[in-house]
Amino acid sequence: MLIEEWRLHAQLFGGRRFAAFPAVMFVLGAAGLTLLGELGVARGAVVGGLHAVVAFLGLQVGTIGLVGRDAMRNVLGDVSLLVGSSRTLPVSWRRVLATFLLKDLLYYAGLILAPIALADAARALFQGGSLLDVGLLWVTLVLAFGMGVTVSLGLIAVATRSVIALLGGVGALVAVVVLANVDPIAFTPAGLYGEPSIGSGARVVGPIVLSGAIALAFFEPIETSETASRIPPLPVGFGVAGRTLREVARSSGSVWKVLFSLSLFGGITGWLLVAVADAGGLELAPGIAFGTLLGLGTFTTYAWITQFDDAAEFDRYPLAPRRLFREKLLAFLALAVPGGLAVLAVAAVWFPVAEVAIGILILPAVAVYVFGVSAMVAGLSATALLFDVARFAVFAAAIALVAVPLVVLALVASRYPTLAVVLALGIAAVAGGIGLLLAEFAGSRWDRRR
Repeated sequence: MLIEEWRLHAQLFGGRRFAAFPAVMFVLGAAGLTLLGELGVARGAVVGGLHAVVAFLGLQVGTIGLVGRDAMRNVLGDVSLLVGSSRTLPVSWRRVLATFLLKDLLYYAGLILAPIALADAARALFQGGSLLDVGLLWVTLVLAFGMGVTVSLGLIAVATRSVIALLGGVGALVAVVVLANVDPIAFTPAGLYGEPSIGSGARVVGPIVLSGAIALAFFEPIETSETASRIPPLPVGFGVAGRTLREVARSSGSVWKVLFSLSLFGGITGWLLVAVADAGGLELAPGIAFGTLLGLGTFTTYAWITQFDDAAEFDRYPLAPRRLFREKLLAFLALAVPGGLAVLAVAAVWFPVAEVAIGILILPAVAVYVFGVSAMVAGLSATALLFDVARFAVFAAAIALVAVPLVVLALVASRYPTLAVVLALGIAAVAGGIGLLLAEFAGSRWDRRR
């Protein structure tokens, strides 16, 4: 699978260009670590944030359980016969799944996490840090990715069998943590980094092995027809937007995978606001933080609304390319904004309502910007964006232009509350306007290139 993964992406994006992907990650990592150091962010906060982001990446990879058999058959089946080998060879589905997850762990550990660790090693050499500390960081980041994948797939496996069992298990776990006064960070790779020992290593590996065993034991891909039968048809006359919503609703996981994905972003944001902020002595503005990170998280929604599209297919319709992307934008907003607002409503239970409410304005604007940049850079092939080095670099730079100022404003909002909010709303508004313009020109751009 590792050989096939490399062959596939090297063929799609050019061998040398794809081989440069780790170099791009190194540059991004070095730039991010340097910027955070210049802003005076404590080492503990930086490390905690890195673990949170990597864990979220793992959670996202684990959501392969939500796309179910339709992804295996329609998306992956045409390009990776190894993934579908359980249908043609005497190999069990669980063995294929376990191998696929191990392959992803090794692939991300080398392609993404190793360059980030090397960037941290460069920082350590210049600032007199320990290279052993850098090695520990890489190991714990790999564990964070593995924990994200196994926990995500384990939760999905239990939920597909019984939602009641899932809620009961989560409730029992929360009760144990609260009643026994257990520090949940101690069971995460971030806790292992802060307190490296055999005992803390066992505490971290234990949940990974347990959730992985649950995933392999109970996971069963969802048939598309089972989901489709529960989705009521949309009214006639909704055009491409209605068709896109119907496609997402009838795919495995239905529209709930959008809420699930945004909930993961919300959970990571909440953890950053509480655990990492306390450890680093930081005080982040909840509304700006939630609105920004949830808006950035809508990229997954863009991938889902374009996953079944073929640009040539729309040549059969009297539909201008500009109109096509307008319809896609309507479907995107119909899926992403309600899910994001639901997460904000839950966040308002733990954080001041007046502060969280600012996210209601920032979220849609950042989401529109993400749509516009994605449409301009990737067109209807969102998944290609993640491994095409040139596109990824442009996408990352464009996202950083908005994400970095908003994150900085979230960090300094406690010292400049009024100014930070005004600037954050202004940046979000400008970004939303730019996103609309990019969405308008994306159709004609990709039509000309095609």
